[in-house]
Amino acid sequence: MDAPLVNVGIMTEKALSFVFNGEYIHTESSSFLTGEQRALFVNGNIVYNGKLYKELFFEPASPDSSFDLKAVTIGVDFHWQRQEDQRFKGALNLVAGNEGIVVINSIDVEEYLTSVISSEMSATASKELLKAHAVISRSWLLAQIEKTFRLGNAPEKYKSCERDRDQLIRWYDREDHGMFDVCADDHCQRYQGITRASTPIVEEVIHETRGEILTDGESICDTRFSKCCGGVTEQFEHCWEPVPHSYLTAVRDSKESAFPDLTDPIEAEMWIRNSPDAFCNTTDQKILSQVLNNYDQETTNFYRWKVTYTQEELAGLIHRKSGIDFGEIQDLIPLERGTSGRIEKLQIVGTRRIYTIGKELEIRRTLSETHLYSSAFVVDKENMRLNIPQRFVLTGAGWGHGVGLCQIGAAVMGEQGYSYTEILAHYFRGAKIEKRY
Repeated sequence: MDAPLVNVGIMTEKALSFVFNGEYIHTESSSFLTGEQRALFVNGNIVYNGKLYKELFFEPASPDSSFDLKAVTIGVDFHWQRQEDQRFKGALNLVAGNEGIVVINSIDVEEYLTSVISSEMSATASKELLKAHAVISRSWLLAQIEKTFRLGNAPEKYKSCERDRDQLIRWYDREDHGMFDVCADDHCQRYQGITRASTPIVEEVIHETRGEILTDGESICDTRFSKCCGGVTEQFEHCWEPVPHSYLTAVRDSKESAFPDLTDPIEAEMWIRNSPDAFCNTTDQKILSQVLNNYDQETTNFYRWKVTYTQEELAGLIHRKSGIDFGEIQDLIPLERGTSGRIEKLQIVGTRRIYTIGKELEIRRTLSETHLYSSAFVVDKENMRLNIPQRFVLTGAGWGHGVGLCQIGAAVMGEQGYSYTEILAHYFRGAKIEKRY
């Protein structure tokens, strides 16, 4: 059985430069094209070669054909955001969207995975880590395609936000992608085409795990992953829609299985202020370089970290990010925490307004110019003047949402000799490996 195709949204642009390396067929005109191409977005249409289109589809004439996209933004809204030229295999689909030309790459799932593993991980990673990542990336992708199909047939529209006068609880998932299955950035999985040179070991790993997915016995597992859980993994429902997933539960990231109840504020504070032993509690550069690309290595101190704001910085930041003028910030109060100590609901107390925000990514976006490393943090108020803190210190744990596989913890496990099946069994409790094709 062949691997299914996946449609990956790469970017949306008003003007587009792309290059066909080898021949591509424009399916509507059946013409063969090579070399540099341009397309413009004008009044809701794509202008290409002097004609107007709503959609354009270019199919590779041979398996060796590829196309280049100029100035693709990677790491959107993260502190290391930058642009780079990228190269892709497979078909190129251009669709006129609301904001510009939506660029979609249609590609075989296994080809896509070869790129994702090369983009998400370093090719120096241990083979067992790469195999574990191949299985979860494949599972997550096929689960999303299934979910899109299910949501498309659902009687009511999927919602990812609860808002009233006193609170905004919002979760960011991939349901905002209507025209394609997944996007190419950290919001879904990093996919940078064949720009990140794949190595023989990555190709070997994809081949050896071909068609392998994790299942909970009924459906394909929605296998999430993040950089560093901070010592305990988070439950799915504390970050996204309130639907528990049996295999995305709280797991102590170490050989020990016991851990404190981090939904309890006192236990969470003790945990975050200390640096307990965990697979992901490592500073070993050799291991970190397996998981962290060059720009990720610009981040130091992620197992435990500190961020300091003056009153002016924090009040200005929250006003800008939330659109709400709180006046001076008097307090940041965690109202609810998840199983990893990540804050699910945070009350912002200002001299003009009190308001609650959640879930974890909304909190991270509101309290940082880019993204706070995680929402597992405690707050110290310093230099009080007339009951107004002049400085806030956030002490935090982990990097990312903390649900599912912890990439740095899994890298350490791989280095310590655990097999990929043991790594998967550690992070996805009760899930089974199944070969689908």
